[in-house]
Amino acid sequence: MVFKILIFVIILALVYFIFFKKPKAIEDKNKKNNEIADTLIECSKCGTYITKDESILSNGKHFCSQECLNK
Repeated sequence: MVFKILIFVIILALVYFIFFKKPKAIEDKNKKNNEIADTLIECSKCGTYITKDESILSNGKHFCSQECLNK
């Protein structure tokens, strides 16, 4: 009887890890993408705050638009 319960618990654990648990690499990647999208950076020219993924990077400086980049 104890052996049947032990086998049942092992099967439940396997089902959980196979179908419901996300791999850690995927969780870390999603977390990193969310952090990048949420990071605000100040435009080097006009001082407007924009997200890091929307900024234009040129010579190590972040700009909010082509206008600020060309000024």
